[in-house]
Amino acid sequence: MAETSHAVLMDKTYRRQRLIYDATRAWFLLGRDHLVAHLDVPAGGRVLEIACGTGRNLDHIARATPEGRLYGLDISEEMLRSARAKLGPRAMLAHGDATAFDGRTLFSVAGFDRVFLSYSLSMIPDWTRAIDCALDHLAPGGSLHLVDFGRQHRLPSIARAGLNAWLAKFHVTPRHTLNAHLRDVANRRGLHLEHADLFASYAQHAILTRHSN
Repeated sequence: MAETSHAVLMDKTYRRQRLIYDATRAWFLLGRDHLVAHLDVPAGGRVLEIACGTGRNLDHIARATPEGRLYGLDISEEMLRSARAKLGPRAMLAHGDATAFDGRTLFSVAGFDRVFLSYSLSMIPDWTRAIDCALDHLAPGGSLHLVDFGRQHRLPSIARAGLNAWLAKFHVTPRHTLNAHLRDVANRRGLHLEHADLFASYAQHAILTRHSN
């Protein structure tokens, strides 16, 4: 029931916003190009974006690494309408929940070389489950890449308060404990973690890498 309610909320939120999403988000979803630049997709690698939205990131990856095999899923059918129009046959897209999807069922793929979530954990209610589900879909030697709002601890307090009040209007909740949670996950799963604050802690970028054996 919760998953269905979230899907309805996302469709309602983006039914019209999807038409102007790419033009209006560029100035505050900072770090997306940083994530794409650090994916380091292997030749012929499978790349999955969870919560792919309008397909903007996959479009950039397709241009940079045309030999990659691209996949995307989103809980919003409205956003997928934009993604399908933008990407066409360059990516396989499917409707799915970030917290409960099966790559074999959606794409006939058991494991992906790169999986990423871009400014989506802050909109997924059960974001820790989404991370676990993403990691479950990594191929040996694969990596999970994350970019989202940061802790904002280096920003002036008035800027933090204004930013978070504004984000709440769009059902966005920055995950200030993300780095600590990822450290626990890395220790539990035996993964290598890289984490960095971006733009004076406005954003954060993390990579979890699975060993090749």
